[in-house]
Amino acid sequence: MTNDSGTFTKEASGNLDQTLRPQNWEDYIGQEKTKENLRILLTAARERGHAAEHVLLYGPPGLGKTTLAHLIAKTLGTNMRVTSGPAIERVGDLAAILTNLSPGDVLFIDEIHRLSKSIEEVLYPAMESGVLDIIIGKGPSARTVQLDLPPFTLVAATTRVSLLSSPLRSRFSGGTFRLDFYSENEIADILRRSASLLGMDADSKVLESIAKRCRATPRTANYLLKRCRDLAQLDGTDITDDIVERTFALLEVDELGLGKPDRAVLEAIIHKFGGGPVGLGTIAAATGEEPSTIEDVIEPYLIRLGLLERTPRGRVASATAHDHLQTT
Repeated sequence: MTNDSGTFTKEASGNLDQTLRPQNWEDYIGQEKTKENLRILLTAARERGHAAEHVLLYGPPGLGKTTLAHLIAKTLGTNMRVTSGPAIERVGDLAAILTNLSPGDVLFIDEIHRLSKSIEEVLYPAMESGVLDIIIGKGPSARTVQLDLPPFTLVAATTRVSLLSSPLRSRFSGGTFRLDFYSENEIADILRRSASLLGMDADSKVLESIAKRCRATPRTANYLLKRCRDLAQLDGTDITDDIVERTFALLEVDELGLGKPDRAVLEAIIHKFGGGPVGLGTIAAATGEEPSTIEDVIEPYLIRLGLLERTPRGRVASATAHDHLQTT
């Protein structure tokens, strides 16, 4: 989209997701218990004039962990430095980040479970005592240099909390918070806000129809809303039931929010292996998906809907899954 001068607008420059991100606690819908605990923690720290204690956020992708990190920094009135576990490859990378922090800064590390053990061991004293131990040299001539760090707050996010070592998890003295999936009503409220920000005309029933198929995840809800908007724009109309149905048909998303890969897994189990039980590796070979993709991305939603069961002997499709595939 361009403005009258022919230049791209902020939205068209790739900042649409940033535009839809809540900028204050009132706009952040859902996760009420987590928000209240964070509000108490942050308000108390700010009133004392201290850096807030370290916080760990975990849960499936797309539930708002990064948005919460931004709100934490905004509440504390400090800058936020952003990095990720895969980006910190060497101890020197971590040292450069920590030594460049200003007092009270928030350091956000996404996918913290992907930090190497050697980097974790350097991070422990930085979180607990505010010091950075760096080994200079090798062999008998090696020596340790200890650097004092400014007080800071580490906010970490992960989708695989079980992969964090116990010593690292214990350093998050401010709390470990699990983000839950959203209800359809909460998703519908998020969609109303997003539609308003996008300048869209959408009936409540239409938004509720989208909410039912977004896998209880705000990121997916906004993705589906944007795709509906694209089709409506090309048709020169508002978002209607017809636009929504056509969009879902193009995206191959059914009424339960299942996509083509989800249905492929269920179809393989039911039609090729008699409904199960069948092993993960066999399902992966039959569908062409990676085992990790099936286990981490596809299965959790199928299990949550009661379409799939994990048993000691393998995966089993439920009677509900059989009925669903017969009607789609």
